[in-house]
Amino acid sequence: MRDELLGNLRSLLELDRGLGLEWMGRGGLTTASASTRPEIAATAWPTPVIPTTRVAEGADPAIAPVSLPNPPPSPAPVQAPDGEPATLNNLARTISACRACGLCATRANAVPGAGAATAEVVFIGEIPSAEDDASGQPFAGKDGELLTKMILAMGLSRDQVFITSTIKCRPPASRAAVADEVAACIGHLHRQLALIRPKVICTLGNLPLRALLGDETLGVTRLRGTRLDYRGTPLIPTFHPAFLLRNEAAKKPCWDDLKQVLAILGRTPPARV
Repeated sequence: MRDELLGNLRSLLELDRGLGLEWMGRGGLTTASASTRPEIAATAWPTPVIPTTRVAEGADPAIAPVSLPNPPPSPAPVQAPDGEPATLNNLARTISACRACGLCATRANAVPGAGAATAEVVFIGEIPSAEDDASGQPFAGKDGELLTKMILAMGLSRDQVFITSTIKCRPPASRAAVADEVAACIGHLHRQLALIRPKVICTLGNLPLRALLGDETLGVTRLRGTRLDYRGTPLIPTFHPAFLLRNEAAKKPCWDDLKQVLAILGRTPPARV
């Protein structure tokens, strides 16, 4: 049974072998390191933050349709504290000094995010890892190594995109984020997106999908690859790299999702050299 399963997984990975996807394994299955970061568990949620409607165009026909509430309101103007100009750097300083929830007492560093201020793509994870907390940089651990390979396979680099997380401070022992932490932190993410104005958002895991669209019932397993709408910007959900480290079979569908991100940008994956 195990040999049959491995054979099926090898077949899936070979489908995109011609694209040279190192992160999917070259020449067959690779053995992934076990992640120390569990998927974000169920969270008690506040009142939905941003109702939205699903954009049917580009949706995966294999996924059942979703009915969401009213269209989102126009975004509020981005305001910086103390009259400072609204820039990503100033917002990062605000995030680093934030004391809106109890995570400020247990973090080593806040992790505002990193990348291009004019990025066409924003990748949004869940919570900072232990490595992120120590360095102050997003996706600094093994999940970040995998994310870097995914971005390179798309023909992009980390310097060309913007990478951040839903929660900017690591919860103790990487436990699940709770409702007051989400409510205290989500405004930072909204302001980042309003400043960057990306052409497409790629959420990684359940937490950013649910927090941005204000619906705790949404799930990445069901909606991955579906084109959703965040304040007029296309949003494509896919699996978190930490999940991919534990589930090799999810890498192929994740790559399909990333190709949808590229399609929105009018790009195709680079050919293997």
